Amino acid sequence: MKFIVIVFTFFLFSICAPGQNAKIVVIDPGHGGHDSGAIGINGILEKDIVLTIALEAEALNSLSKESHLQIYLTRYTDTFISLKDRSIIPKVLKADLFISLHSNYSKNPDARGIEIYLYEQKNIFQTESLIFATSLENEFKSTLGFESRGIKFANFQVVKDVSRICKSVLFEMGFLSNRDEAYYLDKNIETIASSLLKTINENLRL
Repeated sequence: MKFIVIVFTFFLFSICAPGQNAKIVVIDPGHGGHDSGAIGINGILEKDIVLTIALEAEALNSLSKESHLQIYLTRYTDTFISLKDRSIIPKVLKADLFISLHSNYSKNPDARGIEIYLYEQKNIFQTESLIFATSLENEFKSTLGFESRGIKFANFQVVKDVSRICKSVLFEMGFLSNRDEAYYLDKNIETIASSLLKTINENLRL
């Protein structure tokens, strides 16, 4: 699997090589394949919703004539890729930013809000990751009306592995176990992807 991921990434990079001033972004739609992730109260699967949002963000970026971003995904279909293999792609592409997309779940149906995670141990990109996380939190609160459960530090493998490569976050985009948030995530794909892309653009212009 690792070999396939690397070859596929080099293939993408060769046919879609970024311009000299382009910033490279890797969006990681969590889960995939046999790993569905959370199952929403309305029956939607985490693996599907995060992939749809990631694909939409990539599509919106490709339609922009003024974009300075080159966006790659760790998966483009409903396939399972190991956490270790996901971290190979930003390394190969020498990414400027890595975002792992997820949606949350709780036994409490009233639990709601976004959460953004950074790797817990101090690293060279920690401050830059925190700046991006703060911008992302503010955008989803002010523009989309999400509550925030805060920016947190954890030992998630995917951000741990990428923390040595570029600024990176794991983004929990609301709770699929909350009726309102599950419905919003399912019915507002373009709006969510647009806010995600806006934050990326603003951050990478700094």
